[in-house]
Amino acid sequence: MELSHFNNQGRARMVDVSEKDVTARTAVAKTTVRMQPDTLIRIQEGKIGKGDVLAVAQVAAIMAAKNTSNWIPMCHPLPLTGVNVEFSDNARDELYIETTVKTTGKTGVEMEALTAASAAALTVYDMCKALQKDMIIGPTQLVSKTGGKSGDYIQETT
Repeated sequence: MELSHFNNQGRARMVDVSEKDVTARTAVAKTTVRMQPDTLIRIQEGKIGKGDVLAVAQVAAIMAAKNTSNWIPMCHPLPLTGVNVEFSDNARDELYIETTVKTTGKTGVEMEALTAASAAALTVYDMCKALQKDMIIGPTQLVSKTGGKSGDYIQETT
């Protein structure tokens, strides 16, 4: 399989998408933040000194999705048509973050969904680190994507 992010000299390049078709594109990513049960309870009850952790993490995720091309060197800047962030937990010690990003364009939004999930998790860590420094983030992964020349992808569950 040929790597598209390298030019004839073997140097990095931003892929030319000008000839690609405009299609509706969606990507879903997820990550987990593992923490002590007391930390999760305090997040759920809104008892973190820095404020509403999930509200701030949601805004961070949306901002990150919108600015992914500023973080990831070869990403195209995209006009996003939607970003959604959902939180759930296992009622013990894991917070789950799922992000859905949409656009209509010539390239996909996988990196935007992954960046959004990562930014939300990092924000949770930042807001809770005074309570617990050994939180574990990850795995972070693409769950699904639709649209584009390569077609749809759905993560196989194990």
